[in-house]
Amino acid sequence: MKNSFKTGLCFGLTSATITTLGLIVGLNSGTHSKEVVISGILTIAIADAFSDSLGIHLAEESKKNDKKAVWESMIATFISKFLFALTFLVPALFLELQSAVIASIAWGMLILGVLSYIIARSNKENPVMVIGEHWLIAIIVIIITNFVGTLISRLFS
Repeated sequence: MKNSFKTGLCFGLTSATITTLGLIVGLNSGTHSKEVVISGILTIAIADAFSDSLGIHLAEESKKNDKKAVWESMIATFISKFLFALTFLVPALFLELQSAVIASIAWGMLILGVLSYIIARSNKENPVMVIGEHWLIAIIVIIITNFVGTLISRLFS
C-alpha cells in the first residue's frame, strides 16, 4: 500500500472514531436526544471529513511531497473519514439511544484495536502496548465529552 494512501486511511479512520465517539457521547449526555445525536453524526461525517482532508492536504504540501501523493492522502482521508463516520449511524438509527451509545463505543474500540494491531505488527512493535495506548486516548475522550455534555446540560437546564 502506498504511504500516501496509508497516511490518509489511518488518519481518517482514527479521526472518525475519536471525533464521532466524542460527539455521540457528549451530545447524548447533554441532550438525551436521538435526533440530535443522528444530526451530529451526519454533520461530523460531512464537515469534519472535509476539514481533516484539507488539513492532511496542507500538511503534506508543507512537506513538499509530490502533488499526486498530496491528493492521494487527501482523498483517502476524506473517503475513510466520511464513510467510517457514517457507520456510527447504524446503531443510532436502529437501537434505543443508550444502547446505540454503548454499541458505538464498542464498534469504535474494535476498529481502533484492529487498526492499532495492524500498525503495531507492521512496525514490529508490541500490539498490546500500541492498542492500550490508543484505547487509553479514546477512553479519555469519552470520559471528558461525557462530563462536558453533562455539565452543559446542568448549566443550561
